[in-house]
Amino acid sequence: MPRLKSLSVMSEAISDASLRLAGDSSTEKKVVSFNFISSALILSLLATLLLLGGCAGSDGTKDDTDIWSEAKLYSEATDKLNDADFAKCGKYFEKLEARFPFGPYSQQAQINAAYCYWKAQEQTQALVAIDRFIKLHQGSPSLDYAYYLKGLITFNDDLGWLGKFTGQDLSERDPKAAKEAFESFKVVVERFPDSKYAPDALDRMRYIVNSLAEADVIVARFYYQRGAYLAAANRAQLVIRDYDRAPAVEEALYILTKSYEKLGMVELSNDAARVFKLNFPDSEMMVTGQRVKKERRWWQFWNK
Repeated sequence: MPRLKSLSVMSEAISDASLRLAGDSSTEKKVVSFNFISSALILSLLATLLLLGGCAGSDGTKDDTDIWSEAKLYSEATDKLNDADFAKCGKYFEKLEARFPFGPYSQQAQINAAYCYWKAQEQTQALVAIDRFIKLHQGSPSLDYAYYLKGLITFNDDLGWLGKFTGQDLSERDPKAAKEAFESFKVVVERFPDSKYAPDALDRMRYIVNSLAEADVIVARFYYQRGAYLAAANRAQLVIRDYDRAPAVEEALYILTKSYEKLGMVELSNDAARVFKLNFPDSEMMVTGQRVKKERRWWQFWNK
């Protein structure tokens, strides 16, 4: 499983954060003669085309929002947001930002569009909106929230009813999004330590680290159960090295001890067992092969 270099020091980053937290104009115009058509007819045709263009959307259907003012569009979008009509409010805010890019509601419309698309589970559109805001507004007082929202979007903690029913958690999913979310939350904690979003961002960073460690332990366990003891030992070592404060280290040390034992590396096995007992003196895993205490599921972790 590929790793990001920045994630190899995740535990240290969290520890440090905790302390701090306390049109081309040269083209020649073409002229066409309409001598056989009267001026009145030309004006009539132009007026008809303009009327049709103003009443139709890009797909040819009528779009009532085309005649709305900036304030009207913002008000309607906000109403949709308050009514939890996230798909429509995202479109309204996006239209507002596109039509009035220099208006007083432009910046807020970009953030709101990202939030609405995220709540509507339109992750791609949400990321496009929030990335555009971050790129264009590095001096915005809402930049801390923008990075926090980007973390939420990429974190994607909504497992759905099936995930909750089966007991699936973040460790059993593709870790790429979790790593990207970690980086966004890290920006909040490091660049904006006084932000009201920083404590929650730090909690989520901890959870992500624990989940990534758990994901590697699952792989190590898979190797061990299939007799690939060297691969199991190598993956267990990665967990111990990269996520030394994660709860999954307990099982990683167990797998490392047992893998060395199966490989006939008695001295290394004894060393791993000694480290296990030193760090987990009350654990019964060496006897039972099972971890008694497992980290709570995501919805249990936040819904206190």
